[in-house]
Amino acid sequence: MITKTIDTRHGTANQYSFSSGNCLPYTGVPFGMNYVAVQTTDQKGSWWFHPEDRTFQGYRLTHQPSPWMGDFSRLLMTPLSGDVHQASTFHTQSSYRPNESTFHPTHVSVTQLRYGITSTMIPSLYGGILEINYSDKNAGFMLSLPGRYEVEQIDAHTIQGHVINFSGCEDNDLRFYFIFSFEEAITSETIKETGEDGQIIVRFGDIPQQNIRFGTSFIRLEQAQLNLSREATQTATDYLEKSLALWEGYLSRIEVEHQDPTQTATFYHNFYRMFLFPQTFYEVNELGENIHYDTFSKTVRPGVLYTNNGFWDTYKTVYPMYSLIAQEKYEEMLEGFLNSYHETGFLPKWLSPDERGLMPGTLIDAVIADAAVKGIRSDLMPAMLEAMKKAATVQSENSNYGRQGTLDYLKYGYVPSNYHESVNHTLDYAYSDFCISQVAQTLNDTKTAEYYAAQSLNYRNIFDQESGFMVAKDQEGHFRENFLDIRWGRDYAEGSAWQSSYAVYQDFAGLIDEHGGAEAFEKKLIELNNQAPRYNVDGYGFEIHEMSEMAALEFGQLAISNQPSFHYPFLFSYIGKPEMAQPLLKQLMTQAFNASPTGYPGDEDNGSMAGWYIFNSLGFYPVTPGSGEYVIGMPLVSKATVHLSNGEKLVIKASPNYPQQQFLHETKRNNDVHRKLFFDHSDLMNGGTIHYQLGTVPTPRTVTTNELPFSLSK
Repeated sequence: MITKTIDTRHGTANQYSFSSGNCLPYTGVPFGMNYVAVQTTDQKGSWWFHPEDRTFQGYRLTHQPSPWMGDFSRLLMTPLSGDVHQASTFHTQSSYRPNESTFHPTHVSVTQLRYGITSTMIPSLYGGILEINYSDKNAGFMLSLPGRYEVEQIDAHTIQGHVINFSGCEDNDLRFYFIFSFEEAITSETIKETGEDGQIIVRFGDIPQQNIRFGTSFIRLEQAQLNLSREATQTATDYLEKSLALWEGYLSRIEVEHQDPTQTATFYHNFYRMFLFPQTFYEVNELGENIHYDTFSKTVRPGVLYTNNGFWDTYKTVYPMYSLIAQEKYEEMLEGFLNSYHETGFLPKWLSPDERGLMPGTLIDAVIADAAVKGIRSDLMPAMLEAMKKAATVQSENSNYGRQGTLDYLKYGYVPSNYHESVNHTLDYAYSDFCISQVAQTLNDTKTAEYYAAQSLNYRNIFDQESGFMVAKDQEGHFRENFLDIRWGRDYAEGSAWQSSYAVYQDFAGLIDEHGGAEAFEKKLIELNNQAPRYNVDGYGFEIHEMSEMAALEFGQLAISNQPSFHYPFLFSYIGKPEMAQPLLKQLMTQAFNASPTGYPGDEDNGSMAGWYIFNSLGFYPVTPGSGEYVIGMPLVSKATVHLSNGEKLVIKASPNYPQQQFLHETKRNNDVHRKLFFDHSDLMNGGTIHYQLGTVPTPRTVTTNELPFSLSK
C-alpha cells in the first residue's frame, strides 16, 4: 500500500532562518479537523518538531498550517509512569529513538526510553485512539493545556473540558472542546480544575495497557461527546483500517512508475501533502446536519467550512489538481469559502482559523475562476461573482478583509507606492480582475466580463520600459527613484523585481510586447536564469529565509524556493521555445526535491510546492488558473495513470526516460501528434493517452500563434 511507504517527516528539518519545507509530520485523515504530531521541544516556538531531536515530550494535537502562522486550539498528550518530580513537559519528557519510531499518515508509534512505554496514536476526523503499553508501575497520562482551560472528571473513565489558545482569531474566547474516555479506570483523585498554562496528570494504577479514545469539537462540549460516541465501539484496528482506506482512496488516484525508485518515493511523499489542507472546520450534529462555529459572529451556523489555507500559495497548484482528481472535495470547499463570505462580508485570503489578512491580493479569485471555466459548482457562481466584485470595489474598514488600496487602485490603475508591496498588489489585482471577467463570461454577463478584462491590463501601468521591470509608482505617476533590481521587500512581496515582474498570468503575450517583442523577452529570461542568485536586504533590513534559500540553489533569480517563481520555466513557452526550459525543469525536480526531511527548496505551504512537483512530474502545469489550460513542460515519470474525477483514466507515458533525456522531442495525444504547447482541461477529462517522446538534444520548431498558451493579447 502506498500509505505505508510514506514517512511524514518529509520536509520537517527546519529552523527559523532556513526552510526545507517548514512542514510538520502530520498524522490524521485527509483534510482532518485535527492532526497529531510528535513534539520534541517547547523551546523553539512554532518549530516544536525536528527529526534529529531525540526528545519526546508528547503527542501534540495541532492546527498549525505553517510556523509563520502559529498553532491554535492545541494540546499535548504524554504517556508516563512512576513518580515525576513536577508536572511539566521538561520534567516528564523522555528520550526516544527516531529511527525506531513509526511516522505514517495513519499512525505514529514511539517508545519512551525513560519509561519503557510504547504507544501508538491513530487520529480520526474528530478524535482518535491512543494505545499505551506500560512496563512500569503507577501508569499515567499527562494532558498539557496551554492558555486558559477547564477540565473536569465525569466518572472513573472520563474527563472532559476545553482549552483556549490561538495565534489570531476574531473570537478571543474560541474554545476547543475535548473528552477523553479511558478503558481502564482512573485511580487518582477526582479532577476538577480551571487554570492557565497547566498540566493534568491522570493515574491508572499498575496496569499493563491503556486505550484512550478522545473526541473533540469547536462547537460545544456535547458535540465533542457526540463525535466520540460515534467511535466508542471502534478498536485501534478499526481506527487504523478506516484511516488507511481514506488515504489509499486519495493516494491511489495517480499511479506512477519511474526508472528510479527514489523518484517514486518523492512523488508520493509530495502527493500526501496535497491532501492535508485546507482542514475541515465543520462537524455533523445529532440530526446528521453539517454545522460549524462562526468565529466572526460567535455563533453556530449551518453548512460546511474549511480553514488553514493561504490562497496566495495554493491557488497555483492545489486547486487545479483537485479539479482533475478530487472534484467532489473542491465542490464542497467552494461552498465553505462562500459561507466565509456570507459570514464576514468578504471572501477569505488566509484562513487560520479565520481571516488573518496576510499576503497581497485576493487570489481565491483564481480558485473560483478555475472552477467556473471547468464547470465545477456552476450553481455557486452568481453568488461568487458578486463576492469577487465586492472585494474589487469596496474598501473594508478592517484591513484583514478584501483588497488593500482598493479605491486608489481604481483611481490610478495601480496601487501607489505608499502601500507596502504595492507592485504585487497591483499585479495580483489585475490577475484577479481577469478572474472576475472569466467567471462573468461563464454567466453570460458580457458587460462585467468586458469591464474586468480591460481592468486586467492594468499591469501595463507599472511596467518600466527603461529597466524592463515592474516598478512602484507614486500617486503622481513617478517610478520609484534609486531603483535596484535585486532589492527585496518594500515594493515587492518576498522577492525583488526579478521575482515579482512576471506575475502577468492572464497576458504574457502583452508582457512580451511591453518588453519589445519575443527576442527581447528571451534575452531577459536568459539574464534572469544565468546570473548569480544575488539579493539586497535594504527593503527588510536583514536577510529573510527566502533569500537564503534562493542563494542555496544555483538557479539564478529563479527562486523555485518560493511560489512567485513557480511558473518561470514556462515563460519560454510563450515565445514558442519550450525546449529552453525542459532541462531546467528536469534539474529542478531532481535537484531541489527528494523524499528526505530536507526534501523541499523552501516553504512547502499547504500543498502548493508539493503540487508544483506533482504537476511537473506529469509533464504539464497550470500556469494560468482560470484559463482552463495546462502548459506542457518536461515529464519526470516513466508512466502515470491518472484516475480522473469523472471516472475516466488518463495514461501518461514518457520514453526513453533516463537522466540523459533532457528534452521533449514530440508529444502525442491519443496517438496523434499534439503540436499545441498546452492541454485543455476539457480534453484531459476525456481520459485517453499522452505519450511524451524524450530526446538528448532539443527539437526547435516554428510555433504558430494558436499553438501558444493562453494570453488575452494573443
